[in-house]
Amino acid sequence: MARFEYLEARTLRQAISLLQRHGDEARIVAGSTDFLVRWRQGVWQPKYVVNIGRIASLRRISYSRRLGLRLGALVSVRDLETHPQIQSNYSALSAAAASFAGVQVRNLATVGGNVCNASPAGDTLPALLAFDAQCKIAGPEGDRWVALSEFFTGPGRTVLQTGEILTELRLPPPLPNTGSLYIKHSPRGAMDIATLGVASVISLEGSGRVCRNLRIGLGAVAPTPIRASSAESLLWGREVTPELITSAAQAAKADAKPIGDVRGSAEHRQDMVAVLTQRTLDRALDMARGNPMAFEMQRQFAIQAAF
Repeated sequence: MARFEYLEARTLRQAISLLQRHGDEARIVAGSTDFLVRWRQGVWQPKYVVNIGRIASLRRISYSRRLGLRLGALVSVRDLETHPQIQSNYSALSAAAASFAGVQVRNLATVGGNVCNASPAGDTLPALLAFDAQCKIAGPEGDRWVALSEFFTGPGRTVLQTGEILTELRLPPPLPNTGSLYIKHSPRGAMDIATLGVASVISLEGSGRVCRNLRIGLGAVAPTPIRASSAESLLWGREVTPELITSAAQAAKADAKPIGDVRGSAEHRQDMVAVLTQRTLDRALDMARGNPMAFEMQRQFAIQAAF
């Protein structure tokens, strides 16, 4: 294994300066759950490793009904799973975090690391997409905002430039009468990389019959996590019926362009897109209509469905 020089940043400005100085030879770490594996495999061989784990301002979580959810890049996946406001208002994100590896890894892994790793199969990414997350990026020229849907440029690639750091994710406040769920499908459940992940977020008009808003995020079915835009457009502004949900699930299947690998064939993945889109929409719809059993069962349902 190649050696590297370990550097530690105590402030955001110091971290940006170190990245500027060392350019492509440097790599940021915080939880290091991805870095240690890839470094040992020889995939990543940086000359400098910049630890930003001591920058306290990047660990903050805040929520308000007016502004929504703010997540510092160093918020742990475990905190996404257990935070009461995330469980109540962004249940698909909480469910996605619960499906992420084991609890020991969730305590170390960060939401910013999962995003910047840019894996098509990243567990939190379909849910973050479905909640229309925005990314705050700090760099030598100041701050800029990028929609998460535009953050990924390919497997393992993002829009981040030299010296830039993802510092925060913002999710808008959920509309009234909103329900959401994430389901991960993989051979070994939470302890394996997703063969497929689907997150659905649906909001209903006051009557509880018409779809006011819908977003569906898909993981491991394209070079980057994607939105199922064709499925979304089928339901938006229309009365939600079982037949329409089935049509939306088939449209999501058509939106997916998966490849085959050791975890599943392309055909299996595409078929499962329809299955899991229907399941997440059915359960999210129950939540949006205020069915108390739906909220009690959502976490258990998401984990069981992975096996």
